[in-house]
Amino acid sequence: MTAAHPTPTPVMNQPLIQMKPISLTINGAAMGPIQTPDGLMMIDFLHEYVGLTGSRLGCGQGVCHACVVILDKADGSSEEVRSCITGAHFFDGKKVRTIEGHAKRNDQGEVVELSPVQQKFLEHFSFQCGYCTPGFVNAATVLIERLKRNPIAKTSVEQEITKALDDHICRCTGYVRYYEAVRDVILNTPGLVKDSA
Repeated sequence: MTAAHPTPTPVMNQPLIQMKPISLTINGAAMGPIQTPDGLMMIDFLHEYVGLTGSRLGCGQGVCHACVVILDKADGSSEEVRSCITGAHFFDGKKVRTIEGHAKRNDQGEVVELSPVQQKFLEHFSFQCGYCTPGFVNAATVLIERLKRNPIAKTSVEQEITKALDDHICRCTGYVRYYEAVRDVILNTPGLVKDSA
């Protein structure tokens, strides 16, 4: 006599991956709702769902900062957010800027003018392979926007640049030209620096 084995009951109509809608604004364009897997990282959403591949996946652990995007807050301030360790659904209902959103484009989508930060990075030959550049552009942009709201003393410029860019890792240039380019933007943009402390 053989022992009866229970027949496994199949789980029907249950997706293996839970999907959730996300709606957000990216580089000024409203998107969504887009059904995306719960737990999907923002960098994967940008690359795979909206075709924005400028943000770079470096370490995948939030250490190198090559992947950062800019989060625009309701109060007018902005901040960097690491897209490789932040889920896409964190950005639901929020406004985000990626590296693709900095330059001005014409009606055909062609770049007609770089942002001041991008232009200075080119002028200073700030990057070599360019892999980390999107993160540096976003970090420098957040810094410039902060200084427009709260100018700093000229004597604090070096310290503020270091604070803003220090978490970003570059394997090619040794950082000097990135820092020089950002200093150039700050010192030559009216209203970012005040003469007295």
